[in-house]
Amino acid sequence: MMKKNGILICLIMVGMACSNAPRYTTTEVKRKTKKPSSSLSTKAHQKVLYGVSSYYGPNFHGKLTANGEVYDMYGLTAAHKTLPLNTIVRVTNLDNNKSLILRINDRGPYIAGRILDCSYGAAVKLDFVSKGTTKVKIEVIEWGDNKYMKHET
Repeated sequence: MMKKNGILICLIMVGMACSNAPRYTTTEVKRKTKKPSSSLSTKAHQKVLYGVSSYYGPNFHGKLTANGEVYDMYGLTAAHKTLPLNTIVRVTNLDNNKSLILRINDRGPYIAGRILDCSYGAAVKLDFVSKGTTKVKIEVIEWGDNKYMKHET
């Protein structure tokens, strides 16, 4: 009897050794992230920045911007270091309360302490050309796609 039990135990152990081991898996739940709303009325996703703006003009006129379009110094565009390209922002000159809607199409400014480089045309409308720089409030209206626009020559 003892011999039969020993053989039976050995067979069970061999059978268990040959079977598949249970797979321990973790189920990851991928969470969908909401894209920020394109409306200023949704305060939860609105981004507001404050800082000093300068402007750039003739030295860059006609050259390609970071998003691939030709820079027009008389246009209503701006350069920002981190906002996605093609983001639409409202820029308010805090010295005179004039505001303007601009599109981010370039990178910069590359001078410490500055948050935005407006086109010459934007600086004229915001009335800070003679001063050179001004304190601004930047409100994101619509987040850009950060896409490079292929320039056709």
